[in-house]
Amino acid sequence: MAAISYRRVMLKLGGEALAGPEGFGIEPEMATQVASKIQKIKEMDVEVAVVLGAGNIWRGQTGMKHGMDRATADHMGMLGTVINALALADALERMGLTARVQTAIEMRAVAEPYIRLRAISHLEKGRVVLLGAGTGNPYFTTDTAAALRAMEIDADLLIKATKVDAVYAEDPLINPQARRFEHLTYIEALNMGIKVLDSTAISLCMDNHLPIVVLDLWQPESLQKAILGEPVGTIICH
Repeated sequence: MAAISYRRVMLKLGGEALAGPEGFGIEPEMATQVASKIQKIKEMDVEVAVVLGAGNIWRGQTGMKHGMDRATADHMGMLGTVINALALADALERMGLTARVQTAIEMRAVAEPYIRLRAISHLEKGRVVLLGAGTGNPYFTTDTAAALRAMEIDADLLIKATKVDAVYAEDPLINPQARRFEHLTYIEALNMGIKVLDSTAISLCMDNHLPIVVLDLWQPESLQKAILGEPVGTIICH
């Protein structure tokens, strides 16, 4: 097997990765498919941490449009990420992997509280660590939570796995001729205002020299290629 380029990675997934065709709820078969992709990179002797969104359960913007307080809407989203983390952890355990869910908001009956050194210890012991409840604070996205946790656990790479195979200058679904980028600097990504990752997350990665790869989760072997440092999706770095 070719040498891997990244030993410890942070995988950021949207909640929709666990949803069925409608994009809502949790479809057990989809959770199994995602777990199988994580299993394949675990077999490469890579340490994996995961941050999930909650768009399949709750979107704070929907509540805010109806007058809901932003902090309340965000806290509801954080709880949704924990539900997703528990579902994915269960799928991983059924495949024979060991998983631990840690949360930024304490709920000891269902998950460990997030403790940086404990998370690192789990990773070193070969466990998949799923980090729920975002940063524990409203007004921060799960993208930012993934970037922050990646710094804290000393990850070598942040992988943003989506339904799109790269960063484009425009929405490729609207403009099939949109320019596709294989490489962007952090500054270029910030100036473009790319939609696939928020500016706070990009800035955090830029300040701490953490490379980002944006790729299609469902493209065959896309995660393995990223781990090996092979061209896949868009890489954002200095």
